[in-house]
Amino acid sequence: MSVPYSVLDIAPVVEGTTVGQALQNAVALAVAAEGWGYRRFWLAEHHNMPGIASSSPAIVIGQVARATRTLRVGSGGIMLPNHAPLVIAEQFGTLDALFPGRIDLGIGRAPGTDQVTAHALRRSPGALSADDFPQELAQLRAFLAGAFPDEHPYSAITAVPGEGASPDMWLLGSSTYSAQLAALLGLPFAFARHFAPRETFAALATYRDNFRPSAVLDAPYAMVTATVVAASDDETARYHAGPQRLAMARLRSGTAGRYPTAEQAAATPLTPMQESAVAETSSAWIVGGRDHVANELRSLVDSTGADEIMISSTLADFDARLESHRIVADILGAAVAA
Repeated sequence: MSVPYSVLDIAPVVEGTTVGQALQNAVALAVAAEGWGYRRFWLAEHHNMPGIASSSPAIVIGQVARATRTLRVGSGGIMLPNHAPLVIAEQFGTLDALFPGRIDLGIGRAPGTDQVTAHALRRSPGALSADDFPQELAQLRAFLAGAFPDEHPYSAITAVPGEGASPDMWLLGSSTYSAQLAALLGLPFAFARHFAPRETFAALATYRDNFRPSAVLDAPYAMVTATVVAASDDETARYHAGPQRLAMARLRSGTAGRYPTAEQAAATPLTPMQESAVAETSSAWIVGGRDHVANELRSLVDSTGADEIMISSTLADFDARLESHRIVADILGAAVAA
């Protein structure tokens, strides 16, 4: 189980708190994670969700990178359909210039929101199709490399900052689509097992079976995300997992709001319909005391052959959230050291 371990964060905005507090907590968590040996700290782009403050990952990445020294900081991910490739090249070119050798650019092809909000972001319904993803990804890479052919209209554009920048680019996915594309381009691949567990093995097999060596990678490199709630004992962990279950149930029913507290979740049992709505995703969560979490993480690494594990621990109580990540680091850090 000696694999690197990283953090995926969404800066949850908990009931009774502010967006500012959520973002400050994200920075504080990153500082703690660096001390515990985590390799990366990624922020996910979501929009029109009152309980999530990470809608502008590039801005928060800069704050996290400024507060840390060695941690790699990046997007998990930037949703390419929402942005012009030139804008992303300039944003991450800026971050790479400020924090060279520490920036990751994780790219996803989903909008990370509803279609109305996606239209408001991009202002062009024709550019919202996932079928445009390979072309827009190629444009982004060309802006970063300064590699448009002479006959291309964008060859007259120099991304500043951007051209010549070298953030580590990843493709993110929850199906075989991005796995296939990452393999063909020879890029590292991060699979979102934390919300699409059923597709895990098919996506990883697709990536590994079709991988083509590139200037970026000689061999496939797959990271797998996992939702983990670790605590002093199983009962405490289940209590702190309650807000995420309730938040997901509300999201699936179109009633998303601020992230509920553990007390609110305990007082609001899910209906059978809500339980059904979250069952597939929550069945893959790792929730429990140290021994249970250690066994489940070992099983996950063994079964997937993951080269790296990324941990999502979205607990409403910030102290409990810190403790969850500390326990995971204690488990995985000991394995890496060994």
